[in-house]
Amino acid sequence: MSSSASEETATTRVADDELVAGALAAKAVKTTEPLARVARRSPLAALLGVQILGAGAYLPEQIVSNEDLVHLGCDADWIIQRTGIRARRHAAPEQATSDLAYEAAVRCLDNAEVAARDVDLILVATVTPDTWMPSSACTVQRRLGAVAPAMDINAACSGFLYALVTGMQFIKTGCSRRVLVIGSDVMSRIINPADRQTYPLFGDGAGAVLLGAGRDDRGLVAYTLGSEGDGGVLLSVPGGGSREPLTADGLSAGRQYMRMDGRGVFKWAVRTVVEVARDVVKHAELEMDEIDLVVMHQANQRIIDAAADGLGLSRDRVLVNLDRYGNTTGASVPIALSEAVATGRLWRGAHVLLLGFGAGLTWGAGVMRY
Repeated sequence: MSSSASEETATTRVADDELVAGALAAKAVKTTEPLARVARRSPLAALLGVQILGAGAYLPEQIVSNEDLVHLGCDADWIIQRTGIRARRHAAPEQATSDLAYEAAVRCLDNAEVAARDVDLILVATVTPDTWMPSSACTVQRRLGAVAPAMDINAACSGFLYALVTGMQFIKTGCSRRVLVIGSDVMSRIINPADRQTYPLFGDGAGAVLLGAGRDDRGLVAYTLGSEGDGGVLLSVPGGGSREPLTADGLSAGRQYMRMDGRGVFKWAVRTVVEVARDVVKHAELEMDEIDLVVMHQANQRIIDAAADGLGLSRDRVLVNLDRYGNTTGASVPIALSEAVATGRLWRGAHVLLLGFGAGLTWGAGVMRY
């Protein structure tokens, strides 16, 4: 690494440490600033009697290492120090979001030993749909041979939590018996490949869970969802929608790519995660040391570490796969859940703390008794 890059890394580390300290200190201060969340999230509630019947994940074959990104002007160590990411997966040119979602769904249904025809609802959390219409969920439904209604949910990196709660509500109200919940994103298509601030962060992937009726003591012991539209500018894709249809000039200006205020997102994320995690664990009538596993959105290792420190959690209770897959947006939580089940880190009766946060701004938190 050049001396200038080394100086930049050192400066970034100091700045990030200051942001962590500031974010953690802010959590205890009542504030009227636009990102105050207390009055703008759903009431803490429970969704018991619904459990995960099976889980599955799919990661594309192409591995993009940090060494593959040297053309961006940063070496492998620089990326690791800033993000904790060593590699990420990219979808093949012929693969779209629904293809990844389908593969994860097949693995999930196989693990649950449930046929696609027995699924009553399909939900796909994504910010990178194949097309504006039809929905990616409808494409997955067709490929699975299911006869269930299907719809997409867009809540960015919190999307899986939103979809999970939605699916559980359908079961609790008696509208559905089995709900397939998928998080799938192909972020490599909406990130500027020349932007070293965003391109190294994201990867492609999909994860899925199948929900069904279960024991009365299983499910979400407590959960909350929230959004703060005032902070939407921190993470956005400005071009391509009805407000700004893409033109040749827009494409030349890169308006089709994601824009991110990294420092603003970092500070908001740490503060939000600590606050909502404490609230939801308290509402579940548990102590933090009774949480067996934390499955958090895999955004950045510094955010994960700062949140763990703020919550007093030992690192062995926080699942991390960011180093291998990068930030897979709506897929990160279900991929991690699937890994936890497959590796025995999650067992029946265990308490898992689920945390999602991202564009919108949106967030979700839940304590699940697995």
